[in-house]
Amino acid sequence: MYPDLSYIAHALLGTQPDNWLSIFKTFGFFLAIAFLTSAVVYYVELKRKAQEGFYQPETSTVTEGLPATPTDILMNALVGLLLAGKGMYAYLNYEDFRHDPASVILSGKLHWLAGLFGAAALGALTWWDARRRQKDPPVTREVTLYPHDRISEMTFWAAVGGIVGAKVFDLFDNWESFLQDPVGSLTSGGGLAFFGGLVLGFVAVASYMWRKKIPFWPSADAAAPALTAGYGVGRIGCQLSGDGDWGIVNNAPKPDWLSWIPDGVWATQYPHHVLNTVHTDPVPSIAVRNCDWDYCFQLSEPVWPTPLYEVLLMLGVFGILWALRKRIKIPGMLFFIYLAFIAVERFLIEKIRVNVVHDVLGMKLTQAEIISIFLFLISAAGAVYVWRRNSRQ
Repeated sequence: MYPDLSYIAHALLGTQPDNWLSIFKTFGFFLAIAFLTSAVVYYVELKRKAQEGFYQPETSTVTEGLPATPTDILMNALVGLLLAGKGMYAYLNYEDFRHDPASVILSGKLHWLAGLFGAAALGALTWWDARRRQKDPPVTREVTLYPHDRISEMTFWAAVGGIVGAKVFDLFDNWESFLQDPVGSLTSGGGLAFFGGLVLGFVAVASYMWRKKIPFWPSADAAAPALTAGYGVGRIGCQLSGDGDWGIVNNAPKPDWLSWIPDGVWATQYPHHVLNTVHTDPVPSIAVRNCDWDYCFQLSEPVWPTPLYEVLLMLGVFGILWALRKRIKIPGMLFFIYLAFIAVERFLIEKIRVNVVHDVLGMKLTQAEIISIFLFLISAAGAVYVWRRNSRQ
């Protein structure tokens, strides 16, 4: 496994692991790539739908040449405080930062002298830059905006809602651990629940579209392949880092008809996984022999590589949605097809995946299985709704 980018560099270039690249964790790197992938696909689809006439442009006024406002100066000063303060703290405590960047980035740890200098410098730069571009009188002009022109704002709200939702839903699943160590649970790099990210990310973006009066159904259809692509890329990070989203123990021999696939596709022990602990519940970890690196543990028994399966499944779902996106003419239908696909996919993968089980009406179900059932019902009801709505028009 590749817990950080130094291990990927080692595999590709033969460099020694645990170098400066180790501050960039593989899971976080692919999480960022996942958001960018979703944003690119969403932009392409929103632009296509704008060209097909689904959206009317919004006219907005922009005033150029104004002096910097106190809010602008204050916000940029705050950015300077955090960048300089945390940057200097990370430099002076490099080993701690290299092993656990989240414990510095998501905490109150700060080098205050460097932070105050950074705040003053960036605040002054903001004032000076606005003064340099100031016009007398200021110039006001009109700009035309389509939904795809707002993709950076929508991506921001999707990221905020998605990460918060994923973390909150994971805490519900691991409530006892959260009560024992609230700070550690909140600042740990792992522990993200996909469906939690989907729900709150959806709420955040839908709220933004409602405020901007962006038509919902064509935007939801455009989001279907974008969310699928982002989820698939994110699961690559789970697989490569070994973040604990693996399956249950798989000691079954690989069937002869699958002899052509690598052994790791059938079962793997996730050597050098990012959890880096002696014991992980329910599959214990053991030390990797003759290892003098930072990450020296692997699972004691092989398990199903479920993140890899989800990458492959999402690739297939993306291909189907991409092929259907121009053929389905009913607004909203593609989105509900997407919900049905991810509900079935996640419900099935949970059968071979390690997860917390809840007792629901006498049935043992994981959080993801419960949500999958609701999502499938919503997808069926939603598909009927948009079909009837379209037939009445």
